[in-house]
Amino acid sequence: MTSPNCPTIEEEELTAMEGTEGWICPELLAPAGSWDCAKAAVENGADAIYFGLDKFNARMRAENFTVDDLPELMSFLHGRGVRGYITLNTLIFPQEVKAAAHYLRTVIAAGVDAAIVQDIGLCRLIRHLSPDFPIHASTQMTITSAAGVSFAKQLGCHLVVLARECSLKEINKIQRQMKAADAGLPLETFVHGALCVAYSGQCLTSESLGGRSANRGECAQACRMTYDLISDGEKVELGDRAYLLSPQDLSGLPVIPNLIQAGVTSLKIEGRLKTPEYVASVTRVYRQALTRAIANLPATTPTPDTPNISFSRPKAAYTPSPAEKYTLEMSFSRGLSTGWFQGIDNQQLVHARFGKKRGAYIGQISSITRKGKDTLLGVVTQTPIKPGDGVVVDSGNPEADQGGRLYRVETKQKETFIGFGRRDVNLQRISVGDRLWKTNDPELDKTTRRTYSGDQPKFKRPITISLTGAVGEALTATAQDSQGHSAIATSDRPLVAAHSQPLTSDRLQQQFARLGNTPFELAALTNHLPDGLMLPVSALNQLRRELVAQLMQQRTKRAVPLSQPEPWTLNPHASHRDLLPEITTIDTENTKPTQLIPFVRTQSQLKAVLGMLTPSVQQQIQNNIESPNDSNQHTIYCEFEDPVKYKEAVQAVAKFNDVQGFSTDSGVELFIAPPRIIKPSENYILEQVKKAKASGYLIRNYDQLAFFAGERCVGDFSLNVANPLTARYYKQTFYLERVCASYDLNVQQLESLLSSAPAHWFEITLHQHMPMFHMEHCVFCAFLSTGTDFTNCGRPCEKHSVKLRDRTGTEHILQADAGCRNTVFNGRAQTGAEFLSRFIAKGARAFRIEFLDESPAEVTQTLSAYRQLLQGDISGEALWQSLNLSSQLGVTRGSLEKRHR
Repeated sequence: MTSPNCPTIEEEELTAMEGTEGWICPELLAPAGSWDCAKAAVENGADAIYFGLDKFNARMRAENFTVDDLPELMSFLHGRGVRGYITLNTLIFPQEVKAAAHYLRTVIAAGVDAAIVQDIGLCRLIRHLSPDFPIHASTQMTITSAAGVSFAKQLGCHLVVLARECSLKEINKIQRQMKAADAGLPLETFVHGALCVAYSGQCLTSESLGGRSANRGECAQACRMTYDLISDGEKVELGDRAYLLSPQDLSGLPVIPNLIQAGVTSLKIEGRLKTPEYVASVTRVYRQALTRAIANLPATTPTPDTPNISFSRPKAAYTPSPAEKYTLEMSFSRGLSTGWFQGIDNQQLVHARFGKKRGAYIGQISSITRKGKDTLLGVVTQTPIKPGDGVVVDSGNPEADQGGRLYRVETKQKETFIGFGRRDVNLQRISVGDRLWKTNDPELDKTTRRTYSGDQPKFKRPITISLTGAVGEALTATAQDSQGHSAIATSDRPLVAAHSQPLTSDRLQQQFARLGNTPFELAALTNHLPDGLMLPVSALNQLRRELVAQLMQQRTKRAVPLSQPEPWTLNPHASHRDLLPEITTIDTENTKPTQLIPFVRTQSQLKAVLGMLTPSVQQQIQNNIESPNDSNQHTIYCEFEDPVKYKEAVQAVAKFNDVQGFSTDSGVELFIAPPRIIKPSENYILEQVKKAKASGYLIRNYDQLAFFAGERCVGDFSLNVANPLTARYYKQTFYLERVCASYDLNVQQLESLLSSAPAHWFEITLHQHMPMFHMEHCVFCAFLSTGTDFTNCGRPCEKHSVKLRDRTGTEHILQADAGCRNTVFNGRAQTGAEFLSRFIAKGARAFRIEFLDESPAEVTQTLSAYRQLLQGDISGEALWQSLNLSSQLGVTRGSLEKRHR
């Protein structure tokens, strides 16, 4: 047992809670990266677990399960009344579609309860294989609004995992909007664990810096690294705050009642890379918190029309006990916060002092004294400590942490003195004022392991039993579990009149409650027998065993129909029920000219691009006689932080066309880009964008698919189009003129995409500063102001030019958008110039050249170089060397695909 002076969670029996007073208790969903984690989750009260296999999941570093494990795993879970969801939450590449189809058949046939999916094409493939198999839209889909939920529903999803950045207020608003549109789906939110600083599905940092794709399960956690803040060319002194992009871990425990009241269906614990002890501890804490929250909620159930949360910063509705807080901190903690649930607070989200596990705070070192051969550190403790505990000394430089196990703990008055093993720490590097953290409690770990060790069930789920019969008839027992399974058993001998020891309700309750090593506990027994009857105890025991056996058999039976019994094959010339695009041998679109599409972010860049339309090129545009090998700028993309300024850009292009005498059909056209993320209250931004009356729009998310329906639209890279199934769905369902190929594709995979669908559907970003982090966290607000959000930060983003300098010395460019979301762009532009001829040979005709903070002169120089490349005057190698670019396109240094061969 844990030491008496350490806070502990009471050893109460854990049971499933179905909800009281009209409230529905959300599903508690726990992570399982291994068999031990699965057991830890089940035995500590999880209603469901999510797990990955060896392919197509976003945690490839986890131990994971194999296909061969599935039958045993699902039998174990279902026998215990627990659901199992498989994570297929990565993008699928063109050459993997056939393998994914085979993989899905195995998963569905094994009785998995649902798949958590990111890729739009994979959703389409699942629905092609099975009309009923449940699909959960992963948080990797970046759904932040009712429009996103509606998109997922149209796609065939059964549940939506909202982006972690959604607040309680926004969740309530999404619920109201869904109800008004009659387009609702159950909602799931992450409630505990590590927070990604970037929107899931929109982080390209690992790819940009290391050739690894987070959308393929290979996140390198660059957000946990240190960065210098460079403002207007000068380093900002931030003291010991260097982890500028590392959020505290999420703990939604204080807002559990709010989430229940908001109608959230499932609460998800992060952690497929964590230990079984973590899974057990966190699951147990949230199981108990849910039970208490349900019991303490008011009897009146609010509706989406009358939400219980109507203020901008909801107050905590549940106060975690010291034991709960301690348990969560010792499980894993970089500091705990409610994340974005209570609204945006950029001062609280990222403390920036460390980026790895700390645990429970003990206190500051108050003295360093010599006692005999030992050196003892004095500390006024806020957390109890004892010999054997693991601690770390935090001197403000996490890379130089000192730590080890305590072998000596002495308390005198208010101060506690601690000592380490002789060679465990370098005491010369420890100073008075350093902070001390407790990182490990061996006794707590031992207690936690007991909750899931052994083969006997420890977590019981309730059943009810009803008994009927009469003299001369068999005793009939009917049992029902909380999932709706029922069993009926009859005695093999009749009831008789009792001469002694009749079957009273108390006696029957006692006998049928002996469920021993089964996963059940008797919640209620209803006795409809007349008084004075008797049946031998052996017959009652047999009835109980039959009821249990039937319930277990029903729980483990599950079948989801597959709509295609024959092997699913890929035929590039067949539509396969609208899944794959049809490719003809003659593609007239491939005779169209190749075009470079400049993407500008300032008025001066736009002016420079327009100025590059020389008289000869202008004449080609006007007469519509472009050569396939000629560069032109007849389409320009534009993205400004302030959408109001789009009107000025549109007017500038219109004036240019008018001066040059271009007609509406032959002149320069301007497509403008709304923000990548839209929240429930941000449609006003889209209204501002639309007022500019541009030629067309870059579509970044699901809200924009709906809002700009009927307009000329091009799908941007943020839609994550990585295979022909996804491309076809976007292209033909939403009538997009083109879609930008995913940045997760390397050269070979991009060529495969061009071969698996009409090549003119796609545009390729040939030149760009890779947008690495796209995040709700505002670095400008957090570190250049004392404000919490845009209402009180003073708008430093409008006053300062800011970069983040990484440990290699590269300075990455930071920009804010209209929603105050930040994007960190790679400080060095990259190019796929060396592969241009290969893409043209495959039929690609649209190539994007993106600018960020380049001067007009640099814009002119860069576009001139790409025109020379198209005309064959320079090589791709010469281009990137002359412009000092990084020769990289997508994950050019390898990808997860190699593991799938």
